[in-house]
Amino acid sequence: MSNTKSIRLFTLPNALTLANLVAGAIAIVFALKHQYEVSFWLIIAAAVCDFFDGFVARLLHQQSELGVQLDSLADDISFGLAPAVVMFDIYGQSTSYYNFDTSIMQPLSYVVFIIAALSALRLAKFNIDTTQSSEFEGLPTPANALMLMSLAVLYANGEVSLYQEHILLISIAASLLLVSPIRMFALKFKSFKWADNKLRYGFLLAALNFIIFFTAYSIVAIIVLYIVLSTLRWIFSPRKVETKN
Repeated sequence: MSNTKSIRLFTLPNALTLANLVAGAIAIVFALKHQYEVSFWLIIAAAVCDFFDGFVARLLHQQSELGVQLDSLADDISFGLAPAVVMFDIYGQSTSYYNFDTSIMQPLSYVVFIIAALSALRLAKFNIDTTQSSEFEGLPTPANALMLMSLAVLYANGEVSLYQEHILLISIAASLLLVSPIRMFALKFKSFKWADNKLRYGFLLAALNFIIFFTAYSIVAIIVLYIVLSTLRWIFSPRKVETKN
């Protein structure tokens, strides 16, 4: 006999997850209007909802398999498809650095949707991977999305120049980081002792300095620093990953 009636669709955590999805969908609309700053803030809102849906679910004891699956679906819209559309839109406004013919470069514009595809793959893997309770394998999708969206704002404000070749390379590199084997530290504190959290405290201090002194570039700089530190830690300090009980 089906247990469909026992599945609660409308809970506060699920509402927050759906708010994440809606914010991502609207961000896509504004991206296609070249309003990248609005899209950026909508992705910020989506990330806030993404953080609090799990927190609220645990607080209210409303964790569910439905919530887990819904969260991944919402995340791929907000943190996979939205940044892919932004990169696609910027690509269409850019030119080739090497002046390649448009008959070559225009079809390549669709390569940027690898961001959405590998975001989905990363999210699906996360759902079944029991080794990511205290750290991540590969770049988390929200971090990737915020990096790309921030880069779009810098482009729109004339802070950086992006050619079509740059956009392709950035999109491919960011996508590969999503599914890379690099173990990336999480900002989860089991204790607040300096000895146990040197890397986290150092990263947060550096991030604060970036925000104060390099405001416009701070998000891109912070996430690049996160990737570099995680990669160096993974290479030079290998350790056994923890598994969930």
